[in-house]
Amino acid sequence: MSKPGSAGGRPQTGTGRFISGVVEGFYGRPWTMEQRTELFKREQKWGLNTYLYAPKDDYKHRMYWRDLYSAEEAEQLVALISAAKRHNVEFIYAISPGLDITFSNPKEVAALKRKLDQVKEFGCRSFSLLFDDIETEMCPADKKVFSSFAHAQVAITNAVYQHLGEPDTFLFCPTDYCAAFCTPSVSQSSYLHTVGEKLLPGVDVLWTGPKVVSHKISVESIEEVSSVLKRAPVIWDNIHANDYDPQRLFLGPYKDRPTELIPKLRGVLTNPNCEFYPNFVAIHTLATWCKANADGGQRDVEMGDEEQDPGYSPQKALTLALTDWLQEFLSTDQPGGPRRRPPARLKKESSDEEPMQTDMGESAYEPGPEENPLYTAEPLTLGDLKLLSDLFYLPYEHGPTARTMLQELDWLKNHSAAAAAAAETDKTVEWCFRAQQFDGMCEAVVQMFNRLSNAPNRSILYDLYDYICDIKSGVGLARAYVKILGGQGQPSAQLMNDDPEPWGFRGGLSGEFQRMLPGHGNRDLFRHPPMTEVYCIRPYWPADKMEVQRIFREMQGAGEGKAPLMAQPPLICDGLSAGEIPPSPQCAFVLEDEIGMCGYALALTDAKAAATTTKRAVSDSVFEDFPSVVTMHVLPRVTDPSPAKRMIGQLLSSIRSSGSRGVFCELRQSDRRMLDFYTKLGSFKPIKVAGLPQDLVAMGTSL
Repeated sequence: MSKPGSAGGRPQTGTGRFISGVVEGFYGRPWTMEQRTELFKREQKWGLNTYLYAPKDDYKHRMYWRDLYSAEEAEQLVALISAAKRHNVEFIYAISPGLDITFSNPKEVAALKRKLDQVKEFGCRSFSLLFDDIETEMCPADKKVFSSFAHAQVAITNAVYQHLGEPDTFLFCPTDYCAAFCTPSVSQSSYLHTVGEKLLPGVDVLWTGPKVVSHKISVESIEEVSSVLKRAPVIWDNIHANDYDPQRLFLGPYKDRPTELIPKLRGVLTNPNCEFYPNFVAIHTLATWCKANADGGQRDVEMGDEEQDPGYSPQKALTLALTDWLQEFLSTDQPGGPRRRPPARLKKESSDEEPMQTDMGESAYEPGPEENPLYTAEPLTLGDLKLLSDLFYLPYEHGPTARTMLQELDWLKNHSAAAAAAAETDKTVEWCFRAQQFDGMCEAVVQMFNRLSNAPNRSILYDLYDYICDIKSGVGLARAYVKILGGQGQPSAQLMNDDPEPWGFRGGLSGEFQRMLPGHGNRDLFRHPPMTEVYCIRPYWPADKMEVQRIFREMQGAGEGKAPLMAQPPLICDGLSAGEIPPSPQCAFVLEDEIGMCGYALALTDAKAAATTTKRAVSDSVFEDFPSVVTMHVLPRVTDPSPAKRMIGQLLSSIRSSGSRGVFCELRQSDRRMLDFYTKLGSFKPIKVAGLPQDLVAMGTSL
């Protein structure tokens, strides 16, 4: 069992040392040798003791694991291992042979031993075998020798471990490395039980927690897996990993892992962001967490209602990390780096010194009384870094400021109409006040961006630049939208136009795919109303006819003051909902929640047939522009508009695929809910239909 008190000290030999540090195990560009050396310095300074070398894109670590290192590569690794030793950091070399190894072939085992022997000659004394993210089906040759995949992996791991002289530190990463991968569960996993029973006791096992990227890791979950593995695991923590999403960066503190875990673990290694420099917070706060038990930390009385750990406060750890990080931002990382222009006029007033001279020997330019003042780059502040962290917090939550901005934007959007209708009432005053507050928060983001852009340390800036440009643009769009809602600006092309500039929207092809899938949106970190339901959108089947009719009848009777159905003017699309006309092939979808069917969207690619059935005379010009008709109903229990939007989006895509040029729908003016829905979609616009009854509205969209 590990000794938590050693987490913050120098690396120790033997199995009593608590492993704490960093694993470079992400997909993407590996860190440079210089960055890794800088990491060792930081680990030593902060009390961490381990570095696990496992970059997925080092060919000779994974894809070409059999190949020995060249003389030049060997020189680099020798230098890296030596640098780790100088800074009292244990260098663990990991290799991933699982993509194509044949476990039963002695030549393969020999190749693996030969490769690790070479690395041992470089001065490395700690090793790791990784079998993560590989196919679980054994080849026919291995099936003849091993009774299971776990037996094959354990056999080769034990053989290599013994060949290397049973090193003090030897890590094994299982294929089922989190609870979500275990079948049927952690306690009943035959794979994990084989690992626990057959793996030699000196080999430690890596584990990511309940999931690949675990929101929380509980003491109970670690006790469960430890019982099965017959040893305390080493946590490979992906809480700050961002290699799965190129638009996300994580600058929040290490959290949701109680310090009571420390005595129950062999160690913790963080696998952080791909970008090296933004990992300052992830590694710094992990170091604070690791030292919590040893330091006997006090309960943070400033945490309010947040769940508290008597030994560790994420918010205090974050502030400590950001305070130290600020000094790195303010130090020039390269000769000739940018310097902040001092406020020349203030200096001139407070001193009799001559004005600053330029490199050309000319006097500094001084603008005239009515000319633009010189731009002055203001220094970055701790508040800027706190805002930056809030905007790029953690995988399962936004920071406090980001949550507030989302809540305010949501409130302003939903109450703009009421405020406008209320004229000079208290509602208007409140709306304007909150709009002003929101604008101030947006301005703070812009100023943070400006000060970051002028920070002397360009290496950190360049790792952050794509992210801060993106958030600045997104905040700018929201800011402009609120001003439009408040009548302070004209609708801009990027917000309101059907043909926006490319920089006015996000996502590319990946975004297009996601918006077409049923689950898109139900894992948003900000939800209004809160998403508690899981919705399924599937194609309509003939057996759904009765349920569609039931929903249709229920929606016709909903609402106060509605006239009986027979007394209401017929809609062209009513025949679809009533089951009198079948929808066109591939042009019908239903929405289901945990209770059952709760909505539907049906279409006819040729609307003339429906018009004939309802005996409605419609001019041919309407059918030329909008040859198809659509109808949709969603029960009131579906309070989130996202599923309905996804369903209508899929339906329109199917209609477009049929070759239709456009689609229209008819709505009763009393149906405020559906009128509001189609209006907010943005693509449907009111259209003129000759002979349309007075209390009906027609809306259409081109495809």
